[in-house]
Amino acid sequence: MLPTDALADESATDMNPTTFTTRPLSSQDQFEAWREWYKPVFDVVAEPSSNGEFTAETHLWMLDGLAMSRTIASSAHVVRSRRHLRHEPLDHWVISYCARGAHFARTADVDVEVPSGVPYLWSLGQEFLHERTHGDRVQFLLARDAFRDLAPVLDAALGTTLDTPLGRLLGDYMIALERRLTAVTEEDFPRLSSAVGTIVAAAVAPSEERMAVAKTQIDLGRKERVRRAVRRHLRTPTLGPRTLGRLIGMSRSNLYRLFEDIGGVARYIQRERLLEAHAVLSDPGSTQSISAIAEDLCFSDPSAFSRTFKREFGYSPTEVRSAALAGVAARATVPSRAVSDRADFAELLRGF
Repeated sequence: MLPTDALADESATDMNPTTFTTRPLSSQDQFEAWREWYKPVFDVVAEPSSNGEFTAETHLWMLDGLAMSRTIASSAHVVRSRRHLRHEPLDHWVISYCARGAHFARTADVDVEVPSGVPYLWSLGQEFLHERTHGDRVQFLLARDAFRDLAPVLDAALGTTLDTPLGRLLGDYMIALERRLTAVTEEDFPRLSSAVGTIVAAAVAPSEERMAVAKTQIDLGRKERVRRAVRRHLRTPTLGPRTLGRLIGMSRSNLYRLFEDIGGVARYIQRERLLEAHAVLSDPGSTQSISAIAEDLCFSDPSAFSRTFKREFGYSPTEVRSAALAGVAARATVPSRAVSDRADFAELLRGF
């Protein structure tokens, strides 16, 4: 097995996940390594691809009573049986959200089809069968001791999909939070657990009071939805507050409120386009002229684009391109370090 800790900056402000990946292994060893890592908690059954590959990777953040994972894996069946419950009596609640891919779930003789983009609530304290397509998913794992106040709400909803507006916002919030976890410190754990509990309660059992308490988390989920829509339509000339509002079903006033701290949604769209232009200019393999990049990203005047770009970043598009061609803008690779083979999935979950 090849579990690794992602090693980035060693400063106290970084929260590094435990990472397990099959990528470095030969194709004939990949599935067995994946199966062994999860084996104490559940069985993984899969049909490897025609060339024998089973490419999979998971990142797991342990946050003191709350864990979060991000997994990209090939299709597989996952089974937790009575035997697993006896030998590894974990009973954490789990909320799964597939950003890509879907799965079939059977828990307590209830069959559920879980589509992409919809959170699903289940528990390691029950037998289950999950048939998962190749996908990309994030998960919350909630320890019962840490979230005991939510026990009646969560237990009553086990085995259900959260296919509601608030449920989908919970999924957006999960994606947004995973992108920000590198900045989390141990001092943040209590506040983070409280925030997660707040939005989970609002999504699972919505009420006016719970929605009011979860306003900050709901807004973060809405911002993630806006971010994804903007990224998909960066090169659409008509993208603006009105078009964006129609795309995501939100009024212009609510959109402005979400981004008021940076000058409104039009300013946000402009900044995302400038960031994309920066990324293209930083690519030494790009052959687009600066004026073509500006036009592609809906800036009608190349001179105005260059002025706006310099005002945003402090240097011109020409300077970025020159630095990229000189090799100055290349990103450093992030090394890894091995951890003990004993740190399997079950051992990590026992620790919180």
